[in-house]
Amino acid sequence: MRMNISVSLTLAAVLFFTAGCASYKFRSSVPEELRTIAVPVFENASGYPEIDAVVTQYVLREFQREGTFKVSTLDNASLKLLGKLVKTDLQSLNYDRNFGSRTSEYRYSLVAEITLIERGSGKLLIDAMPIKANTTFLTHGDMLTGMQDAYPRIAKELARAITDAVLAHW
Repeated sequence: MRMNISVSLTLAAVLFFTAGCASYKFRSSVPEELRTIAVPVFENASGYPEIDAVVTQYVLREFQREGTFKVSTLDNASLKLLGKLVKTDLQSLNYDRNFGSRTSEYRYSLVAEITLIERGSGKLLIDAMPIKANTTFLTHGDMLTGMQDAYPRIAKELARAITDAVLAHW
């Protein structure tokens, strides 16, 4: 009798805690026919060289890592993601104690606009949506090197935000 009560209580607890999970889906809500994506190199209007290639590379990696979309060529993809790096901003955070006016740490912001197009119909799914990412970097007396060292970090943050925005469309 005692065994039946503990089994019944355990079963009741399991049913109670899993009741809210009945509507949860373990598969993507993106239609199967739209799960291939092409990402041409982003356009660079940021004023900083080479950041476009770095961001594009990280966006491709993030789509591969996330797994909903298969990265494909432009001719074979059902979706085309166009990106444009439109704005950068540097904000001084800390100053060098030895040189009062020399900045030693910056906040680096990068804004991209993304457009998602269904290739077959030409339908615009996302139109020039702004996506922003931030990171910080130390200059150690050489701002250009510090900024270039920050490229992978800001590209990774931007890529995650872009992938999330594309997935949120569905």
